[in-house]
Amino acid sequence: MTVNRRRPQAIWARASLRSRVLLLAVVLLTAGFTAFSLVTGNALRSYMADRVDAQLRASAQVFALLPATVAKTGTGGKPPPGLTDFSTEVLGNPVITYVTKDGKVESSIDSLAGPKRTEDASGPDLPTLDASAVAARAGKPFTVAGTSGDTRWRSIAVPRITGAKLLGGGTPGSVIVSAPMSQVDGTVDRMWHIYETTGLGLLVVLGLAGWFAVRSGLRPLTRIEQTAAEIAAGDLSRRVPELAGPHTEMGRLATALNGMLAQVETAFAARAESEARMTRFVADASHELRTPLAGIKGLTDLHRMGALADREDIDATMARIARESDRLARLVEDMLLLARFDEQSLKKADADTDTGGDVSAVGRIAPALDLAPMDLRTLAADALHDVRALDASRPVTLTGPDGVGTPASAPALADEARLRQVVTNLVGNAVAHTPAGSAIRIGVGTVGEEAVLEVADEGPGLTPAQADRIFERFYRADTSRTRATGGAGLGLAIVDSLVGAHGGQVEVRSTPGRGATFRVRLPRHAELPSPVGLLG
Repeated sequence: MTVNRRRPQAIWARASLRSRVLLLAVVLLTAGFTAFSLVTGNALRSYMADRVDAQLRASAQVFALLPATVAKTGTGGKPPPGLTDFSTEVLGNPVITYVTKDGKVESSIDSLAGPKRTEDASGPDLPTLDASAVAARAGKPFTVAGTSGDTRWRSIAVPRITGAKLLGGGTPGSVIVSAPMSQVDGTVDRMWHIYETTGLGLLVVLGLAGWFAVRSGLRPLTRIEQTAAEIAAGDLSRRVPELAGPHTEMGRLATALNGMLAQVETAFAARAESEARMTRFVADASHELRTPLAGIKGLTDLHRMGALADREDIDATMARIARESDRLARLVEDMLLLARFDEQSLKKADADTDTGGDVSAVGRIAPALDLAPMDLRTLAADALHDVRALDASRPVTLTGPDGVGTPASAPALADEARLRQVVTNLVGNAVAHTPAGSAIRIGVGTVGEEAVLEVADEGPGLTPAQADRIFERFYRADTSRTRATGGAGLGLAIVDSLVGAHGGQVEVRSTPGRGATFRVRLPRHAELPSPVGLLG
């Protein structure tokens, strides 16, 4: 039994959407047409039966006035011609039966006898109707079978009216007027036959029309299926064609799918780029770590093999080992710092979702920062001294943003030690990558609702392609791996991460041959809550 119940469900589930829609439409049409036929057929039958009942009541009132002897006045038991015409026109060949008070048949007028007796040869199969039974029916019509069982009859029984002198008088009893229902049943049967033939034809026509309509309506789904198959084969650039208006179901589905496909393509491209960057990062990191380690290992091998006999050689070798060790320690520290900020950037993405991108959440997502109110002019003044300490021959100036005016107050809520690291990296980068004696400008102040600190040089500048990648890890505009000019390529990546952790941005504006300007933009302190609120 379970298998039998599941089999139709399995067949239905395996059927195509076109087949299911068409079958459902045909079933609904069939059910609707059948219900309509039942309602109209029953209404027609009820209407015609009511007409027969009304005619029976009128005829019964007439025959109740006539005495039973009227049935004997005709020749051969036939009623008088006037009565025959009346009964035929009113009821269509009725049968009038007179019964006594105790229910015995006294006489009967069969208008179906003689030449008119054709298909309805049988009469009504009446029950015994005595005076009490007639009174119980209260003049309401009732249905009886025919004597031969092939025709239904509608009958009404009423008491005869006695003392009617004008009509020859009468005896107590009842009169029963019966009319065949063959005309009613024949009309309804013909209607059902018409409904059957026209209904089947209509279902066939509508089924064919529905098949073409469903096929045409579902054609966009076929196109979507083909597009999805092409995308699954690897063509992520494919899009669902606009097959319908933007406000239709198919139009909205196509728009939604195209939006989803664009996001999928972007995600795959981002993943591919991330994988490429990760591969490049691992290769560069391995190279940067391997270089000092190789130097340290080579120097220690020389010492172990006794190649360093003099004290001066030993001291020089140990100094080189110390320098390489310091460089290796700084590299590892920088990489760990970037790793921590990568972790915090993930938390920041979650915090942006929870807080709606509120900048005031920076203290909660970057717990490594010791935030406090400060003025960026302090860092600008220190940067001025750093430049002079690194290269006293360089002209250095302190201005407002974009070199306009004098230095202005730039209040911010920041970790001073981390921002000093930012400024130190920017100043060191400007000194290392510009010719000796070229000027450097340090600007500080506010622009709109931001506190700004910028370091500008007059060096060779950057190409647009270099400017786009300058903040990538291990990227060096100087493609040679000379440590004196190229460095490890992590300084500006650390600058970008530290500024981003403060809720700010760092940008570069450069023109080849005309220098570069690195600008640090932080939210003004007036736009941020107090440090207690952030760190609590």
